[in-house]
Amino acid sequence: MKEIEKLDNGDWYYFIDEDVAARKAHAAKLCQEFNEIPATDPEKQTEKIKEIFGSYGKNVSVQSRFNCDYGKNIHVGDDFLSNYNLTILDVAPVNIGNNVMVGPNVDIYTVNHPMTAKGRREYLGKGFPVTIGNDVWIGGKVTITPGVTIGNNVVVAAGAVVTKDIPDNVLVGGVPAKVIKKLDVE
Repeated sequence: MKEIEKLDNGDWYYFIDEDVAARKAHAAKLCQEFNEIPATDPEKQTEKIKEIFGSYGKNVSVQSRFNCDYGKNIHVGDDFLSNYNLTILDVAPVNIGNNVMVGPNVDIYTVNHPMTAKGRREYLGKGFPVTIGNDVWIGGKVTITPGVTIGNNVVVAAGAVVTKDIPDNVLVGGVPAKVIKKLDVE
C-alpha cells in the first residue's frame, strides 16, 4: 500500500513520502495565493478559500493568514467566520458545523506522531478527525488537538487547549480545557 493510501485510511504513514509531500506542497501553494490577496478584496479571498476547502456552506469568511496541510479535508457549514492566522493541519477530516466563529491565532490539528523515539525517527504520522458542532465560538489562541469532537452551542475560551471531547451547551477553558459552566439553550 502506498503511503498516501495509508494516510487516507487513517493508518500510520511515512510523512516525508514523495506523494504526501506533494499534497502538502500543493496546499501550501494555494494558501500562499490566498494569503497574498489584499484584505480589501474579500470576494476574491472567498473565491480562493472555496478552491481550498473540500466543501462549504453559505457565507464563508476567512481572514488572512490561513494555512493547511491539504484543504480538501476541511468541510465548513453555513455562516463560517475565521479571524486572522488560522492553521488547520487537515491530514484527517475536519468537519465544522453551521454558525461557527473562530478567533485569531487558532490551531486545529488532526495529525499525531508516535510516543516512541523509534517511531518518530521513522517519520511516522497518523490522522485523527476533528469535529466541531453548530453554534460554536472558538476564542483566540485556542489549540484543538487530534481526534477531538466539540459539541453544539459551545464556547471555547481564549487560550484553551482542547484535548478531549466537549459536550453540548458548555463554556470550556484552560490547559487542558475543562468545563467551566453550562450554557443556556435558546
